[in-house]
Amino acid sequence: MIADWLKTRLLALNLTDAMTRPEGFTRLSFTKEELEAQRVFKEEAEALGMTVRSDAVGNVIARLDGKSDGPAHAFGSHLDTVTNGGGYDGTAGVLTALGAVRLLQDAGITPEKPIEVICFVSEESSRFSMSTVGSKAMAGMLTREQLDTITDQDGVTLGEAMRDAGFNPDAFKEAERGETELLSFTELHIEQGMRIEHAGKEYGAAAAIACPIRMHVTISGKAGHTGTTPMDQRKDALTEAAGLITFVQQAALKLNDYDDYPLVATVSTIDSRPNAMNVIPGTVVLGIDIRSVSDQQKKRMEAAIDGWMSQSQFDIEKDVIVRNASVTLDADIYDKLRKLEEETGYTCLGMESGAGHDVMNMQTKWPSGLLFIPCRDGLSHHPDEHASLEDLVKGTELLFHHMKSVSR
Repeated sequence: MIADWLKTRLLALNLTDAMTRPEGFTRLSFTKEELEAQRVFKEEAEALGMTVRSDAVGNVIARLDGKSDGPAHAFGSHLDTVTNGGGYDGTAGVLTALGAVRLLQDAGITPEKPIEVICFVSEESSRFSMSTVGSKAMAGMLTREQLDTITDQDGVTLGEAMRDAGFNPDAFKEAERGETELLSFTELHIEQGMRIEHAGKEYGAAAAIACPIRMHVTISGKAGHTGTTPMDQRKDALTEAAGLITFVQQAALKLNDYDDYPLVATVSTIDSRPNAMNVIPGTVVLGIDIRSVSDQQKKRMEAAIDGWMSQSQFDIEKDVIVRNASVTLDADIYDKLRKLEEETGYTCLGMESGAGHDVMNMQTKWPSGLLFIPCRDGLSHHPDEHASLEDLVKGTELLFHHMKSVSR
């Protein structure tokens, strides 16, 4: 029965009658599409007898009363997507949390402590250059400067978008919650990788989240005519950039021999100027993303890049735009999530998360945990993103048993 319930609500939350869509789903931060998905979330939560409110920045909080009043155990994720993304990233966490509440009610269980399901606003960074806006606000990590200076491609600031969606950016501080308002937070998410399947397991429990170092490296050469400048007199910035791109790949592979935690490093953006067919590239800006649960590994990778730059004959500048320490999640909740094997019979892989999620901000104030369910071929942020109904059922049952455990 819960399978049919999940299938119907998955379609409803995605505002669709079919999950297979060549164009995928586009629900960007603070747009009418995100707001409409949140409206459906409110209706579904109210149908379960939960009281629902929106906070000052647009997070939607649904609360199920417990036998005693006071702080709640919270669950949830987000409903916004990347451009032409899938219908499971974020949505699976919101859906299964609501499904777990449904299972509590089907079993006639009133939790000792209140339960909250939170639908965070603006988790993805597709519209703005900053992710996890809603959970940052709830944890007290959002700043006025960010609201006023971060813009989308049309020049609309984050604060203006918030106002256009019906919220008051001047009141953003009201979204922050005190440490005594919640007892814990747990997020379920699709893995966005294939480690669970490769390990022959059915779900994952994350002990930590690998937050990034991100940088722009600007290589300055000399532009010139492609037809008249001799090869031995060129200073081609793109050729030099190609060397750095290859070096980042090779150095990351070598550094994985130095630590138990894996490192990944990616040259993910290239801005070659003037980008004309008949002009030698004079300037190239590379965007580099470095991630590992081990902050020491990230520092080693950055030092390796610095060493390569010092050997170059070109003028090179490095601008670090993000330097976030990786997040270790609550050990007690991690143990509880792993021990769900005993109650459900589903096998668990202890792992880390290579992607950031709202849970990393929640952990700064409240004990937090992260569950993963598989997604087909590890594919995410793509129209073909898919989690099976069977795995959604398993995720719902896992959250149900966790809800029972923590709310006793």
